[in-house]
Amino acid sequence: MTADGAGFRFLVNGDPVELDVPGMRRLLDVLREDLGLTGTKEGCGEGECGACSVLIDGAVVDSCLVPVCQVDGDAVRTVEGLSAGGDLDALQHAFLVTGGAQCGICTPGMLMAARAYLDASSDASEESISEAIAGNLCRCTGYTKIIEAVRRAAIAERIDRVTGILGLPGSTDELIDELRGPADLPPDKVE
Repeated sequence: MTADGAGFRFLVNGDPVELDVPGMRRLLDVLREDLGLTGTKEGCGEGECGACSVLIDGAVVDSCLVPVCQVDGDAVRTVEGLSAGGDLDALQHAFLVTGGAQCGICTPGMLMAARAYLDASSDASEESISEAIAGNLCRCTGYTKIIEAVRRAAIAERIDRVTGILGLPGSTDELIDELRGPADLPPDKVE
């Protein structure tokens, strides 16, 4: 904290940050304007759409509603913090593979809500995934591809845990396709 008491310290994507900004400045603005992390998007500015979702200590929050004073001492994770060393995490990869990302406005918030869900649960049912992302609106899709991406990531992360424990070779995508079998493939893809 600065001498006048206006400084705030917290972690952003694992890195320590210390800022001297007004306490009621929106976290969204701090991330985008002060820290240059423009992956987090502003949609409605009223906490209704979820486009600005980030994780604070693992919980999904709309950063447009959170004053920076409320994250003092906390850990904030943005969409930029999902990848490790330039490699996409399983969820980002699944969005790419399934076409879960459309125009890109909702995608960062959707990824963060889904990441919080996957970190807390291994349930890959459509119903539970739909509930987990219910606070995030997408105007481009019918959510089918987004839900499929989250399901694929949940399965991929389970496979990665098992193969890591057992030391099995093979790509996660190949294993997912093998586990899904022909019943889950579109008719034109079945041999």
